[in-house]
Amino acid sequence: MSDFKIIPVIDILNSKAVHAKKGERNKYRPLESPLLNTTDPVLIVKKLSSLGFKCIYLADLDAITKKNPNITLLEEITSISDVSIYLDPGIRSEKEINTYLDIRINKLIIGLETVYNLDVISNCFSFLPKNKIIISVDMYRKKIISNCKSLNNLDPIEVIEKLNNVGVFEIILLDLFRVGQKMGGIPKLYEKIKKTFTGKVLVGGGIKNLNDIKTYQKANYAGVLIGTALYDGTIDHEDLIL
Repeated sequence: MSDFKIIPVIDILNSKAVHAKKGERNKYRPLESPLLNTTDPVLIVKKLSSLGFKCIYLADLDAITKKNPNITLLEEITSISDVSIYLDPGIRSEKEINTYLDIRINKLIIGLETVYNLDVISNCFSFLPKNKIIISVDMYRKKIISNCKSLNNLDPIEVIEKLNNVGVFEIILLDLFRVGQKMGGIPKLYEKIKKTFTGKVLVGGGIKNLNDIKTYQKANYAGVLIGTALYDGTIDHEDLIL
């Protein structure tokens, strides 16, 4: 699929892989998958790598929800060769970025959900090059969710314009309500955002089937994050590896 990226997602809670659904984290349960047959994130990364996936997204929910990052686990995962790791560790402040500079991640995800203010985003490029940072535009039912109260009051398009103004290179559109639900289709809001944002746009949550992925590719998105539809067998992993 050329430069279009298909990126498996691993949500880590209590140091184990879990099945995420609708952002209701208190209801997340250990991941059950005939493809993986384990909840050990290290073994899952190794398995996905052996199947041909070269890029994997990790959401460290222990860091995001409890400020208790899985540093040792992340170091073990990032020591695995031939796989690029995109990591969301719940960055809140510039100081927290330092925690991850010595870990071999390919891209650091900075989520609107956790940042304390917009300065964290505008200042993050003093720590890492622009192409090493992705801003996750976190939403719930198309509304921005954030620790930064001023962002919560904004229309998503206004937020995108602010990200353009500070030179953000790449974003992920992540509506937590769509996560784990295989809803399918491209929301009209996403199309508006893609027309507004000047950089690359990835999408996470709601992937229904292989045709859904092809639709995003034809619409010139940069790629998709995929979890449920891959792990429950709805999509054959062999159809995703080219």
